[in-house]
This record gives sequence, C-alpha cells and structure tokens, in this order.
Amino acid sequence: MKKIEIRNVNKFYGKKHALKDISLTIHQGMFGLLGRNGAGKTTLMKTLAGLHQKKDGSITVCGIPIENTKEIRSMTGYLPQEFSMYPNMNVYEALDYLGTLSGVTKSDRKNRIDMLLKKVNLTEHQHKKVKALSGGMKRRLGIAQALLHDPEVLIVDEPTAGLDPEERIRFRNLLTDAAEERIVILSTHIVGDIEASCEDIAIMNDGRILWQGTVSELIHHAEGKVFTVNVPRKYLPQIKKEYIVTGMLIQGEYTTVRIISDHRPDLQGIHPDMPNCEDAYMYCLYQNGCDVYGGEE
Repeated sequence: MKKIEIRNVNKFYGKKHALKDISLTIHQGMFGLLGRNGAGKTTLMKTLAGLHQKKDGSITVCGIPIENTKEIRSMTGYLPQEFSMYPNMNVYEALDYLGTLSGVTKSDRKNRIDMLLKKVNLTEHQHKKVKALSGGMKRRLGIAQALLHDPEVLIVDEPTAGLDPEERIRFRNLLTDAAEERIVILSTHIVGDIEASCEDIAIMNDGRILWQGTVSELIHHAEGKVFTVNVPRKYLPQIKKEYIVTGMLIQGEYTTVRIISDHRPDLQGIHPDMPNCEDAYMYCLYQNGCDVYGGEE
C-alpha cells in the first residue's frame, strides 16, 4: 500500500517558522489538507513535491526519502495554485512538449495524451490554444499534465478556487477517479471540496497540524456544540460579536443563525442542532485558540 510518512518536519523562510513540527501519515486514496489562506498548506505541498527543502525531520514517499529529489519528482504529479503553461501552444502540443520533458517516449506520449484528454473531457478542445481555455478547462489541463508520467502521488493545491459549481464537481470527480490507484492530496480552504471527496483529512493553521482523522470523526467531535436560533435581524451584529456564527439564513425580519459554543447560549428559543463539516472545522479552529468570531475565517 502506498503511503507518505512525515515526521517532525520544520521549515523556515528566514526567521519565519513556516512548518512547525509537522507529523502526518497519508495513505493511498484521497487525502484532504484543510486550512485558511496562509496556514502553510502550499509550503507543505511544495516540500512533499521536492520543490522546497525542509530544515529537519524526515519524509518518505512510498518508501523513498524526500532527499532523493530526482526520484521524488519522477513519482509525483503537482498542480500548483497558480497554474500556467505555454499559452500560445494548443492543448495537445503543450501536453506533448511536457511529456517530452518528463522523458515519456513518443509512442507512450500519444497513448497517454489521448487517454488523458478523454478523461479530463478536453478531446474536442485539443487543437485550441491554451490561452483560449476557460478557467475550468485550464484546471483540467493541469490535471492531465500532472498525470502525464503516471505518478504514484498527485498533489493539487487550491484547485477549485474561482471555478463555478459545475466545474468544481467535475474537478472533484476527476480527483476521485485518480485516487483509485495512487495517493491524491487535495489542499484547499473550501470545506465543501473536502467533505465531498475526502475521507481522511488534516486541518492546518499557522504552520501546525491541528487535527488529523476522518471527516466523520471531525463531525462527531463537534456534536453537542452547535445550536440554531431565530432572531430579529437587528440583533445580528451583537450575536456575531459574542458568538461563533457558522451560518445565517435571512427570512424577512428574522434570521436563522447557527452558533458554535461549548455551552448552550443564553438566547430565547435556541435549540441544539447536528453539526456539518463546516461547523466541525470552525469548532476545531476555535478549540485551538484561532480567532473565529464574527462568523469569519
């Protein structure tokens, strides 16, 4: 079984402590790394892809030490948050050129490119220039290039940011398919992407791992901590100031508010509710001393 072992890893940018004693075990399948912007997710992803060097600790990818950079890069596909490639080439030309750089033979390139274009639903767009693709198409092209050399590990960093709902669903389905035979790490700040596609997750903040487990375990951890109440809209500013608000549904003069609290809030008409993944994520941040008041991340 493929797995990544990370033990007591630290990294610095000058005096900034970017990764703080990170320890994780990531198994084959979809793994979600959830955290706010600036939490350190991209730094960790680039370190796992062999693009950044750690200061200390140990990382092995499918048994290979991370220090074996050439071997690690050959077995890893990486889709960065800011993805761009050869805008004046057409889709097929760009993939063929990248396959050449990756050492894929000519016959294998044709077979894999045809297969991947079909998988990412870009076959009919293969003669279109990269710069003419929509945002969703470019992301799907990014997955195709990351899978071109058939890696054992696929790392995708904030892949659905800015995509419309249909493209987000299509993209998540692509990742789920890819995870049937490899490790896929999805790094994102969008809770819905994690909930819809990952069973095993970790939550990261300020360079630290706050929590690791399954989505259902995370939700179970927040049971008894979520409450719902209908309040007049004029009281919303005060409630957001005093409580952790994870959701609001405005209905005329009243608003249904979801609140996270260790104790039942002293509000008329309040009742307990079942937590969802977003509630549980916010509760985890709150438990670890993060500022989550005002209903904001």
